[in-house]
Amino acid sequence: DQRICIKFCFKLKKTAVGTHRVLVEAFGENAMSQSKTFLWYKRFKDGRTSVDDDERSGRPSTSTT
Repeated sequence: DQRICIKFCFKLKKTAVGTHRVLVEAFGENAMSQSKTFLWYKRFKDGRTSVDDDERSGRPSTSTT
């Protein structure tokens, strides 16, 4: 999971830009966007420890076909 990679890079004191470069090198065109990488980097910088999505309130979305 790319969030785990972001957390790992943060722990290694890489910059957010450097972290995104690592993701692009490792995942190529499947790498997380730079803005999303920066968002997750900031979350870890602000003290977040979990790499999981936040729980959402309300009913789960459903699709109909």
